[in-house]
Amino acid sequence: MNNTKSDQEALKRYYGMVLQGSQDLQTSVCCAANAGVTPDIKTALARIDAEVLNRFYGCGSPLPSLLAGCTVLDLGCGSGRDVYLASQLVGNHGRVIGIDMTEAQLAVARAHLQSQMARFGYDRPNVTFLQGYLEDLRSLGIEDDSVDVVISNCVLNLSPDKRAVFAEIFRVLRPGGELLFADVFADRRVPAPLRADPVLHGECLAGAMYREDFRRLLRDMGCLDYRVTASHPVTIDNPEVERRIGMVDFLSLTVRAFKLADLEDPGEDYGQVATYHGSIPEWPHRFDLDNAHRFPTGKPVPVCGNTASMLGNTRYRNHFTVRGDRSVHYGLFSSSAPSP
Repeated sequence: MNNTKSDQEALKRYYGMVLQGSQDLQTSVCCAANAGVTPDIKTALARIDAEVLNRFYGCGSPLPSLLAGCTVLDLGCGSGRDVYLASQLVGNHGRVIGIDMTEAQLAVARAHLQSQMARFGYDRPNVTFLQGYLEDLRSLGIEDDSVDVVISNCVLNLSPDKRAVFAEIFRVLRPGGELLFADVFADRRVPAPLRADPVLHGECLAGAMYREDFRRLLRDMGCLDYRVTASHPVTIDNPEVERRIGMVDFLSLTVRAFKLADLEDPGEDYGQVATYHGSIPEWPHRFDLDNAHRFPTGKPVPVCGNTASMLGNTRYRNHFTVRGDRSVHYGLFSSSAPSP
């Protein structure tokens, strides 16, 4: 516990005092957040104040479709960029909760609350910022089964107790709820001495999750299938940092997972077929569930039982017709799924 507190205090200093903007980062690992954003996100980004954008550090764009009316929880919200993006997407009837442990970051987010609400045309804020730890959401009043979507942007790697974080995520998600987060992953376990380095930790490298350990962790949480929606290699453009941790290969991934009780490892074949209606506004011609599952509008696509559940038992259900059930089993689902 003492080590956990020490790590958290070091990160508070790094993100609250050392970093005054993205230009202060020693690598580019934590500042590739605009890669691959959809047109609606680009439009929403243009309406966010410059200071909020400058004090934001992220490695992806974890904003899923169909957020109108949802309750969204942003873990490690920092200066509030993704909170203010989600605020526009959930609308007047939705709610966004941003949580961060660093008061200096939250001070920036809160300073812009009224101006951002006015710019979005809201009579009252649909955003709340809370200071606290991702490992203990209960102490912040986040109740069981109360959140539709959890997002996070290059923050979960910073947690000294990732098991506690993911346990909290699946506790607060409603059944059928979605986790979408961008983060840095490693091709091996980062050597223990490096994990204690405050710079390597603050630069999102030392705490990067080994992908197999992440898979096992989600399995322990009861989530037997997760999907990657975007990936790109991480380049360490600082020679000194490369010298110290260059034996590890890093990858930035955006990961989608659902709180569903009927997932299997791996996906099984029940003869089910899913057809996309083309009814999600930013996806008129196709919908990409992940990097390996593309659904052209109107085309029936064979799916495993897990994919059928992700499409038919979540908020995406009204945009797909899923035919078939699990009454007949045909063995392991073929790996030849449609790809982008």
